Order: sequence, then structure tokens, then C-alpha cells
Amino acid sequence: MNEERITRGSPWSDPRGQVMKTPDDVAEMLRLRACGWGLKRIGRQLGCSHHTVKDYVAAGGVKPFKSPERPKLLDGLEGWLHERFIRHRGNADVVRQDLLAEKGVEVSRRTLQRAVQPYRQALKAEALATTRFETPPGRQLQIDFGERLVEIGRVKVKAFVFVATLGHSRRLHVRAFRAEKQEHWFAGLESAFTTFGGVPEEVLMDNPRALVVRHDAVSRSVQFNDKLIAFAKHWGFRPRACAPYRARTKGKTENGVGYVKKNAIAGHSFVSWEAFEAHLAKWEREVANVRIHGTTGEAPMVRFVRDEAHRLKPLGGQPSFGSLRELTRVVGNDCAIEIDTNSYSVPWRLIGERVAITVAAGEVRIRHGLHQVAVHKQSEGRRLRIADPAHLDGVAGRNGAVRRPEIAAAVPGSSPPPSLLRPLAEYEAVIGGSF
Repeated sequence: MNEERITRGSPWSDPRGQVMKTPDDVAEMLRLRACGWGLKRIGRQLGCSHHTVKDYVAAGGVKPFKSPERPKLLDGLEGWLHERFIRHRGNADVVRQDLLAEKGVEVSRRTLQRAVQPYRQALKAEALATTRFETPPGRQLQIDFGERLVEIGRVKVKAFVFVATLGHSRRLHVRAFRAEKQEHWFAGLESAFTTFGGVPEEVLMDNPRALVVRHDAVSRSVQFNDKLIAFAKHWGFRPRACAPYRARTKGKTENGVGYVKKNAIAGHSFVSWEAFEAHLAKWEREVANVRIHGTTGEAPMVRFVRDEAHRLKPLGGQPSFGSLRELTRVVGNDCAIEIDTNSYSVPWRLIGERVAITVAAGEVRIRHGLHQVAVHKQSEGRRLRIADPAHLDGVAGRNGAVRRPEIAAAVPGSSPPPSLLRPLAEYEAVIGGSF
């Protein structure tokens, strides 16, 4: 009996050998305890320490394992991590860099990814969420381009399909081009205006490089291309750009491009480019604009004729924007450039510099590099000077003749002018030499 006790108890003589008991062992402990057995006797019977028996009896059953709570480096930074994760659009590595720079906390990328995982789903849901709203008649036209390989003359050709969708009626207009340049955006818009018989209040687009120079995602400030500004003024609409990475806000045309690809083009082949264009025109007229729209429950053409056609701005015989001209000039010593015998002022600091000029919609827009430096109304006369007084700020003698110090001192109530009205460095930069 003693040998049996020693043999059974020997593996448990070292507390480090203790393991979690099975549910059956724990049930047996409770049964024996209920029968009046002591803790040490139960331990000897089941081959474990009486301390183990004591713990299970006190707990009244199996105890779930609980790891000890240990402090974590990111404890207390949950709010900060959430704000930075949203600000950096889910880029955990950038958040990790900010964490080290601002909080002095260095963690691995994997650790940070685990910490921000709860916020990732929220960011994904925010990106996918859109609020559908009904656009008033005549308010908005949405435009976009889509690419598609089309079989023309038994050869696969990449076609660029321009799709314009009126926001209220969902009436579509489709044009096919061989490229997606600025001139094609303008041609597609003018074709849509002509087809619809009018111009909406605004045109919503994504951020194509041909039309949008810069769009800041934080401040939402947009710099449109000069030609687009002139084009919009020519036709009388207001350009708008979707927030960066939020093309879903232009959902009507996004869906329209997919509809054109899958319904009008997929599975078709054409003998020539002209046949392809004729097919699109027929499809637009006989299919796209007479079907029952899934959202409105009406045919786009019915909705257009009833609600939207009379809300568009009439064309009024407006000519095409094709008369636009782009020129380059060198700014003369008189702080001006010449166009069609008329001179237009430019800031004097650009004397000798080459500038780009856009003439369209009755305006002369002057750019130096990426910056627009002057805008003038185009003159209809000949040999006239159109000047903006602000362009001459800082020029010596602008407000009268420059007097020598001795002459100025002789004039009662006057104070001597400074020895130089402009720094020598500015003259040096203009003439290219040195003093």
C-alpha cells in the first residue's frame, strides 16, 4: 500500500508537474469531498496536490484558464490611434511612424495592425457607404470615361467611351473616341448639350488629369484646368469634382459606364468605326433611354420630357468652343504681352519671362508655369492697352515722376525718397547681369 502511494504520488511531488485536471477528476473531487474525505486524502487518491483539490473545491468545479493581465505599450492610446488611422486612410505604417515621433512609443508593424484592426472595418464601411439623393431637374450632369476592347473589322481596338448622365431623369448620352484627351472631354460634353437641347447648372466629374490640376483631399480646394474654366464659362455651367478616392459620389455615371460596357458593347463586333458609332447612337435612342429605370421606375426619356427638358439652360445658338486659342509670349519691358495688336498687363516681376496664354470665352488668361498670374477681358478693339494697376505695384515712378533727393528736399512738406525704390537684385534678375 505504501509503495502504491509513493508510485502514484511521485509524479506530483514537484509542484511544477501540476497540470489542469479533467472535468471527470474535478467531479470526483467534489463527490469525495461531499462524502467527508479530507483534502490530502483526495489528493493522494487522485494523484495531485491537496492545494489543487482545495482550489477546485473552493471554485465548485472546473476553473477556466485566465492569463495574467500584463500592461501593454498601447494602453490608453485607443482614441489617438483611431483618429490617426482614419486620418491616414488605413495606412498603419504611417500611424506607426507618427506614434514614434509624437508619443515616443516604438512597436512593430504587426502589433500596430492588431491594435487598429477594430477600426479597419469601420473605415471600409465608410468608404463603401453612400447617401442616395434625388437631384433636382436641370441641376446636374455627371460625366465619365470608360475603356473597352471592341472588335472592329476583326481587330481588337481600344475604345474610350464617354458617358454623360442627367442626374434627375437618368437620360444617357454616349460617344466613342479613340483616346481620352481634353479635347475629347469637351467634344463629349458639347455633344451631350446638343443632344439634350440645353446645359445643366453644374457638371460633376471625377479628377481626370485633363481637367483637374490639383484637388486637396483635406481642404477640398480644387484647381481646375484653365481650359475647363474657359469652357465652363463659354457654356454657362459650374464644374464640380468628386472628393478624391470617392468616385462613388458620382454613382449615376459610374453605373452608366458599366451599363454601356455590358449592354451596348459586350458580345458585339462591327465592320467599321462608323458602324460602331451608329450602333451606340441607336442603342442610346432605342434601348437605354426608353427602358424602365431600376431606381426611378420610369423611362429616362419620359422623365426627361416631363420634368427636366425645360429646366436646362437653352443653347441659344452658342457656337462651339473650338475657337479657343493657346499662345506663348515673352513679357515686354512695359509689363505687358501683345495679342491681336492689343497689349495686356502682366505683373512687372515677370519682365523677360515666357508666359502661356489661353484666349477663350471672351477672356485672356495668362499663366507662368502652373500659376495663373493675370486674367483680362478680351478687347474687341485694336491697339488698346488693357492694364491692371496692381500689376505695377512697386515699380519706380508709378505714382509720379521720380525726383532726385536735392529736388525733393526743396519741395516744402516733402521728405526725401529712399536712395533705391527697388533692390539692385531685382534689376539684376531682370536684365541678367550684375551691378
